[in-house]
Amino acid sequence: MDTRELFARLIRCEAEGEGLDGMRAVATCVMNRVRVTYGEYFRHAQGDLRRVIEQPRQYTCMLTRVGGAANPQNVWVKPPEAIHYQVADEAIGGYIFTGVGSECLWYMNPFNPACPKFFPYNGNGYWFTRVNQHCFYNPMPSYAQT
Repeated sequence: MDTRELFARLIRCEAEGEGLDGMRAVATCVMNRVRVTYGEYFRHAQGDLRRVIEQPRQYTCMLTRVGGAANPQNVWVKPPEAIHYQVADEAIGGYIFTGVGSECLWYMNPFNPACPKFFPYNGNGYWFTRVNQHCFYNPMPSYAQT
């Protein structure tokens, strides 16, 4: 599968049910990892979208098993629809959803009305905003050392 389709599948899997704003926010966050010029994502991906998407332990939707059980919500289950390709193409083309901006590197669904103040999985991000069910996080200065 080509990178565009994989990105569209990731958008569908990660943000299906979040509406156009939610999908654009997730796509922007993924592309911010592609564009960042420092830290872990820069070292690992060197500006390559596919390497960002396939980096281990980053997106639950890239896993067929989670916690030892089958993950029924992954990128291979549902093919993307036209809207997912549209959002992917916009993001690849440089569109930045202003709701999360150009710095946001992480998002999560806390399954809770409140967002944690810091990104709980690495401690290098601080809460920036919420778009629908997802909390979005900008990097702290410490991220540059990762």
